[in-house]
Amino acid sequence: MHSTVTRIAGKILALTALFLVSSVAQTQSLSVTAYPAVDKIIEAAIPLWKKKHPDVEIKLVSRSMEDHHKAMSTALSTSSNLPDVMALEFGYLGRFAAGGGFEDLAQPPYRIGDVKSRFVPFAFKQATTAAGAIVAAPTDIGPGTLLYRVDVLKKAGVTEAELTQSWDSFVASGVKIKAATGAYLVAHARDIKEIMIRSNVKPGEGLYFDATGKVLVDSPRFVRAFELSRKVRQQKLDGKIGGWSTEWSQGFKNGTIATQMSGAWLAAQMASWIAPTTKGLWRASQLPEKSWSAWGGTFYAIPKAAKNKALAWEFIQLMTLSREAQLSAFKVQDAFPALLEAQTDPFFDQPIEFLGGQKARLLWREAALKINAIDVNKLDPIADEIINTELDKVLDQGKDIPAALADAKSLIERRVRR
Repeated sequence: MHSTVTRIAGKILALTALFLVSSVAQTQSLSVTAYPAVDKIIEAAIPLWKKKHPDVEIKLVSRSMEDHHKAMSTALSTSSNLPDVMALEFGYLGRFAAGGGFEDLAQPPYRIGDVKSRFVPFAFKQATTAAGAIVAAPTDIGPGTLLYRVDVLKKAGVTEAELTQSWDSFVASGVKIKAATGAYLVAHARDIKEIMIRSNVKPGEGLYFDATGKVLVDSPRFVRAFELSRKVRQQKLDGKIGGWSTEWSQGFKNGTIATQMSGAWLAAQMASWIAPTTKGLWRASQLPEKSWSAWGGTFYAIPKAAKNKALAWEFIQLMTLSREAQLSAFKVQDAFPALLEAQTDPFFDQPIEFLGGQKARLLWREAALKINAIDVNKLDPIADEIINTELDKVLDQGKDIPAALADAKSLIERRVRR
């Protein structure tokens, strides 16, 4: 009797142990942090992940873009609450990379440089530090484009060629548009500066600093951007309307803003929630003067303190090197693929209904291949704030442009020396 009870108890203990081991295996997880709409892209890729790792759960934490990057900045500085994989928007890449908190993906066991040729060149280089470390893998990009209201241009007798031939012809077209329709050429004169300082950046340069850390804001690129922005304001061709405001979206809906320059992703946002009632009234073109420029982009990084680095690297490879995952993100969330082999899909040849049936993805693919990489610097956000303040002084107070840029350079250099 005693031996029978002992035998049964032993079996129960063995089964309990087996259940506990199985439960541990089933509850293994990979933590990933992101922001909209990257979170939706990750969720859509989970079935692909499960095919390879059915026992590994993706634990996704999503916050608004600003809250996400604030939380990740805190996590990196304190080495606490860090995920295994962190999504980053391009604008934050420089300051995050400078902290040295990420794995160098150029080194073993990652060796991402071995697949460099599979990525759009400019996107890959954006994640490369001056020391040669690759701190993140690019997953989507934002080729610059000009969106314009075709009905407004037609009423003003302005052609696309006239609008985009040069920056001077762009402004001249705005004069005709304002006279004939009352519509503003752009929402805010600052929009001109935003694109122009990002256009045709020389290899080895960033927006505000060169590879040696020299401040570039008094260069011809900035002078011309400030001059053109001032010209737009002086001729009353902008509505002084801030981006992402109610007035901004209303201007697109009612045709009082004729054009908007941004990343190609804006067309999808216009169609889905900013101005869906204007379907068919917009077209896309290359930027004036063929000013090849990028706006935004998403990257994945692995914190040095991550607990599951091998799985994190597998996840990043899925999101960045899988043609299927890249195309899914593009088709569902309009995340333009950084992976070159995803850009050969017939989807690029399909007309876009919101743009009047235009095959605009072909334009954006052309732009993506011609954009020069922009090096990032940890002080980019500070430089951006200083430049915007000085531009406002030029636009609103009549400050002299050379003086404004000289003051901006001095202020930025002071921050560099700290």
